[in-house]
Amino acid sequence: MAVDYAALKKGGFMRQKQKNNFSLRLQVVGGNLTAENLVKIAEVAEKYGDGHVHLTSRQSVEIPFIKIDDVDEVKEELAKGGCKPGVCGPRVRTITACQGNQICPGGNIDSYDIAKKLDSRYYARELPHKFKFGVTGCQNNCLKAEENDVGIKGAAIVSWKQDACINCGVCEKACREGAITIADGVVKVDESKCNYCGRCSKACPTDAWDVKTGYLVSFGGLFGNRIVKGKELLPVVESEEQLFRITDAAIQFFDDNAKPSERFKFTLDRVGLDKFEKVIKEAYNG
Repeated sequence: MAVDYAALKKGGFMRQKQKNNFSLRLQVVGGNLTAENLVKIAEVAEKYGDGHVHLTSRQSVEIPFIKIDDVDEVKEELAKGGCKPGVCGPRVRTITACQGNQICPGGNIDSYDIAKKLDSRYYARELPHKFKFGVTGCQNNCLKAEENDVGIKGAAIVSWKQDACINCGVCEKACREGAITIADGVVKVDESKCNYCGRCSKACPTDAWDVKTGYLVSFGGLFGNRIVKGKELLPVVESEEQLFRITDAAIQFFDDNAKPSERFKFTLDRVGLDKFEKVIKEAYNG
């Protein structure tokens, strides 16, 4: 019987050098796995693989040395532990994310929550080429957001509360961009220098800052044969509704304009960044 390698790859089974052996990529959202998931993955790797797994650069798990005859049984076994095969090829890939503000003191947004919503909205969508999202919680940029086709970075929009301030100067020292100055008891923020990291508010001992969280979005990043930093084309995005209007518009622009096997960056270069910028600003403005 002929083997449909394209269908296997679409379902996360990637051919190995060894004949009739496959490395199975699992669907992992934001790098999060439960203890139940881990136990089942270990069982499957021991029984159907060679007893080891590979942790990928995009926070997924691959189980190598799966035999062609065991593919269906492996999927059934994994499902018992709440695990699903991932995807490869020309479609939306695993959504990566840092731990965000639910765990990390530096986080400005709930990165994992955004990753889950992106996963629900787009994961495995068929496109002219692969498409990657990365969500990072703050300017520490642990997830390297700009390396993705669409990168999302948590932002903190701050405003000083004079009544709560004791003029200790901690915020001025905490700011790495030199955006904060204190003179005659007045704290000023130079918005042209502020990078929305939120370090000033997190360092403040008296909570003398109002903070509104938002998102910085970049487009057209690449990491591979070509390394390209995605471009930020918009002001801070201030709501989830606005964010998903923008991601909807970006992925649809790619779907409508890309040639087969052309990454988003090269579609933007060919079609024109100005045309994309017009579309994305319309989405930003609603």
